[in-house]
Amino acid sequence: MDSGFRFGRLVLMLAWVVLLSYFFAQVEIQIEGGVGWAGNLPTWRIEKHWLLDIFWGGRAMTGYHAWVFSFMALIFHFPLAAYGQWSWRAECRVIACIQIFWIVEDYLWFVCNPAYGVDRFVPANVPWHKHWLLGAPTDYWTFLLCAAVLLVLSYKRKREQLWFHP
Repeated sequence: MDSGFRFGRLVLMLAWVVLLSYFFAQVEIQIEGGVGWAGNLPTWRIEKHWLLDIFWGGRAMTGYHAWVFSFMALIFHFPLAAYGQWSWRAECRVIACIQIFWIVEDYLWFVCNPAYGVDRFVPANVPWHKHWLLGAPTDYWTFLLCAAVLLVLSYKRKREQLWFHP
């Protein structure tokens, strides 16, 4: 497969992830309104736990997010299940897309939400994002870096074999 075709497929895939992010941001705006991180939803919450600091950026774990995150992971894995084909390359690409999806969806929640907008996307107005770097939650930077590495790994050519042989 020539590199131009591969690049075109990558751009199409990323554009589709952004489109999905936009639609899901709109859904979450309708569900949460101006109160982010399920602040007013009738759901269970775990506010403090040492594992939340490690894996969840210090944010509360809610029933809403447990189900939504699991659902979206299953949705992104659906093509692998539908075609009955799994590989390390495909898994790297799926996980990268999930990470990009959540970064873009979260940011679009602020941009599109009438209660926020870009001007209010600052730590003082977004208490559920506890750690910030260069004007964005650190999760954005971490997920972006991980997604970039996973995408590169997923597009490596066969002759550039990886240690896990996808």
